[in-house]
Amino acid sequence: MRILMVGAGGVGDAFAAIASRRPFVESITVADIDPGRAARVAARDDRYSALTLDASDAGAVAAAVTGASADLVMNAADPRFVMPIFEGALAAGAHYMDMAMSISTPHPTNPHGECGVKLGDLQFERAAEWEERGLLALCGMGVEPGIADVFARYAADELFSSIREVGIRDGADMAVRGYDFAPTFSIWTVIEECLNPPVIWERDRGWFTTPPFSEPEVFHFPGGIGDVECVNVEHEEVLLVPRWIDCERVTFKYGLGDEFINVLQVLHQLGLDSTEPVSVRDARVSPRDVVAACLPDPATLGDRIEGRTCAGTWVTGIGADERGQATGEREVYLYHLVDNAETMGRDGAQAVVWQTAVGPVVACELIDAGVWSGAGVLGPEALPPRPFLDLLAGEYDSPWGIEERTPG
Repeated sequence: MRILMVGAGGVGDAFAAIASRRPFVESITVADIDPGRAARVAARDDRYSALTLDASDAGAVAAAVTGASADLVMNAADPRFVMPIFEGALAAGAHYMDMAMSISTPHPTNPHGECGVKLGDLQFERAAEWEERGLLALCGMGVEPGIADVFARYAADELFSSIREVGIRDGADMAVRGYDFAPTFSIWTVIEECLNPPVIWERDRGWFTTPPFSEPEVFHFPGGIGDVECVNVEHEEVLLVPRWIDCERVTFKYGLGDEFINVLQVLHQLGLDSTEPVSVRDARVSPRDVVAACLPDPATLGDRIEGRTCAGTWVTGIGADERGQATGEREVYLYHLVDNAETMGRDGAQAVVWQTAVGPVVACELIDAGVWSGAGVLGPEALPPRPFLDLLAGEYDSPWGIEERTPG
């Protein structure tokens, strides 16, 4: 497979590191607006090359696809660049994959009750064009969304006869030495998903929103992480899972912690989460970009991080036996747990970005082999889960688990 990867930040670098061990990769053109960053990532493998690219320019993306003779465009850039990269791939006739979908816009008058423009809406509006051209846009294929969605499909196919709730739950016990506040993922993305109104889906109500950080609950995470308070956060799984999986409710909750939530709330109160440029002396600058510039690059924090991160899918409903017959009430947590020391030792990548990057590499390999295929705008839950999970735990040596829980 020939890949054009747009974005050479932490996740892009981890993608390149993981992919360097896989023979299905014929070439990867690493594209970034920062030529030095693209060159550093491309130096990981002789099959890689670097390209300077403005990801906000769909025409430039299309030209880069053509120049690289790319079969697939891997979007490893911030969510604000989803649409030009998505449109550039379509214009050039390449398959497409991302780890976060097109960004949302809150409802103008009732943001904490009704949806406005939802995550991914702009992409789903173009689904017919992708279908007509026989091209696949696999959206939300990171870890959350991504591996978590594969877990949901696996539970529906093999563990349950009927599902009451699919709840994505994310928690960690990670700490960054030497910093009072240092997000392990892009602060631009963190602000976007944490301060937007969270979305919930219910069969009888459809999609609706709540206030940020609503409905706190204590969730127990495996691997020694333990109990973590999780709150509602806007995330793609809630917009993807109900499109392909028969269930009654879908939620996403994230273990942020009181201190992290307080920082985000202060940023919002001061207007520092805004993306609208403001005048500072003779310059025009986005407050959110200033916040990002003042914080350490998450990709550089690996040797300061201690602990583990866990992404997973909690499913409740009526279980099924091996013949698919209904059994009784069942509750499971399917999870992927990663230790920072292990990912740093393996690829020099901190755990959060490595966990986000491993799923897309597995997905690219399945697409290259024809095991995953399709046309249109699809989520991971639209494709067979077993080949993905077997490859992830097998040749990629990144095991996942299932924890049976007492139905509540």
